[in-house]
Parts: sequence; C-alpha cells; structure tokens
Amino acid sequence: MATARVSRSPAVITAPAYNSQLTKFGIKALVTLFAIMLLLVYLLPLGNMIMVALSTQDQLSQTADDSVIPQQPITFEYQGEAYDVYRVPTESGIRELALVDPGRRASDFVDPANPDAGLINWEGNWRTLEPVSRVSLAWDNFGIAWESINFPRLFTNTLIIAVAGMIGTLLSCIAVAYAFARFPIPGKNLLFIILIGTIILPTQVTLIPTYAFFAAIGWTNSWLPLIVPHFFANAYNVFLLRQYFMTLPRELDEAAMIDGAGPLRTLLSVIIPQSWPAIISVGVFHFVWAWNDYFGPLIYLIGRPDLQPVSVGVQVFNFQYGPRQELVQATSMMALILPVIIFFLAQRVFMRGIVVTGVEK
Repeated sequence: MATARVSRSPAVITAPAYNSQLTKFGIKALVTLFAIMLLLVYLLPLGNMIMVALSTQDQLSQTADDSVIPQQPITFEYQGEAYDVYRVPTESGIRELALVDPGRRASDFVDPANPDAGLINWEGNWRTLEPVSRVSLAWDNFGIAWESINFPRLFTNTLIIAVAGMIGTLLSCIAVAYAFARFPIPGKNLLFIILIGTIILPTQVTLIPTYAFFAAIGWTNSWLPLIVPHFFANAYNVFLLRQYFMTLPRELDEAAMIDGAGPLRTLLSVIIPQSWPAIISVGVFHFVWAWNDYFGPLIYLIGRPDLQPVSVGVQVFNFQYGPRQELVQATSMMALILPVIIFFLAQRVFMRGIVVTGVEK
C-alpha cells in the first residue's frame, strides 16, 4: 500500500511582511537611539563633575581645544633638566623628541629613546608642533578634601540622623497607613484628604513656629529636631504605603483573623511581609532626603559644627575653597557616593514599589 507524501515548501516572506518587520525594527532602533542620547545628555553634568574632580588647577586652565580628559605633558630629563616632548615630523616619519633648544626657524631636539646620539637639529617653527601628553588623574584631590573637612565625622553624623529618622518614618507611616487602609474610622476619607493637603503647605510657613517651639523646650543645637518629628509620620510616605496596602487582598486579613490574629499580628505577619517593595521605597526616599537635607541642619546645628551632617560640611568647604573647583567637585562626589550605592542595591525592589504604589486599585 503506497503512502502519500506531502511536500512542504519553505516559508516565503512576502514583500509586505518584510517591509512591516523592517519598519518595526527601524522604530525600535530610533527609540533606542533617542533613549541613549537622552541618557548621555542627562549624565553629562555627572561626567563633567568627575573630570573636574580628577583634574589639577593647571589642567582646568587649559583651552577649550584641549582634551576634556585630564592630561599631563610628558617631559624628558636631559643633562639634569626636564624638557617637553613633542611630535616632530622627520624624513623617517613622526618621532617623539624632547625640545632642548627652541629657536625661531630651527630648534634642537634629543631622542628620549637614544639620548647619547646627541642633539637633532630640526628646521621649522616648534610652536606648531603637537606636545605629547598622557592621561593624568589627580586622585590626591580626594585625599585633600577628606582631610580638610573630616569626612569620617560628617559621615557618622549623617548616618545617625538619616538612619534614626528612617526608622521613625517607617514605624509611624506604616501604622498610620495601615489604619487608613484597613480600619473603619469615622470620617476616614475626610481625614485622609486633610493629611494629603499638608503636602502643599510650604515649609516657610511652619519654619518660625517650629523653631520657636524647639528653642523653648531646649532642643536646638542637638539632633532631636531632625529625628523626633519623623516619628509622627508624613503625608507623602503615608500616601505611598496606603496605596500599596489597599492592593493587598482583604481575604488575607480575614484568614489571619480566623486563625486568631489581632490587628497588630495581622500587620506584622500579613501586611508587612507582602509590602517590602513599598517599605523599602519609603526607606530609600527618606534616607536620600535626610542625606541631602541642608536647611534643617543649618538652622538647628549652626552652633555645633561637631554635630553637623555632610550636607552642611560640604557647603562650608565650598565657601572656603570656592576657587579650587577640583576640590569642590571631589567633596561633592564623596558626599554622593553612598546614596548612589544604596539606590543601586535596592533598585529592583525600589522600582517595583514605585510602580505599584502609583496605581490605585
């Protein structure tokens, strides 16, 4: 019995399908190129700060035609003196020679690879020659800045203020957000609207009364005004946590209640384990804010330099060393490095928390 064979012709991509795929590829390529260009433009100030921090004053005084990367001219020591090295065109090609005796029409050079050969006379204007340079990064700027403003003390003060305030923020905001998300409080929506309305209240309105209150109870020149208020929650973080808590199914709370768990046990065993993205987001938000806060520490710690955080210390350093831009940028980079590291370590969870809390169920 003969079996029928079915022949299958190879798939043929028609011209319209090929054009459609080419169009999609072109759109993706343009979007990717635009994103890369936007990212490069966004990172230009950071790149400029890094280059300035790794430069010397002489390198910063170079003309705009010079390389943006810090470079140092190469010199060669000949008979006890240092001479600059230039790229000199000769009959055998371009050679790197040290200028020993510059002249208007002819100059004498020496070959660094063979100085015993004596002087080499070259006719031409030596000013038209290109000097030989190499990349030279001034890492000493960071050491000078580190020792000038006592960075270990500033980092310690800032960590204490930021970590203590972050703990207070998380404890208070989690409790308040849990109440708004789960408890049947009379007038809850009105209270929440009033709480959110405090976000638009300018800081300048409450500055003088708040300072007068802290001065009356003797908290000025201490860390207490910078830490204790965060144990009473704030509208922005409460809003983020409430939005995330509302996305969690209430069936989880009901199951915990059936097992005999009270509100506190439900919060600790059900809500918090499911809300780490939002909690970490709030923690990172507050840590970065406390790390960069300048106005508050300046007001309450102006008479205690030993308690000031890194934001105030760096600003004082900038006032003292304003003409030394390389030192100013070096201090800014050292103050920036820890928040950047924390952000990258918590990036995945942080972004997930931002995405979820931005959408109300």
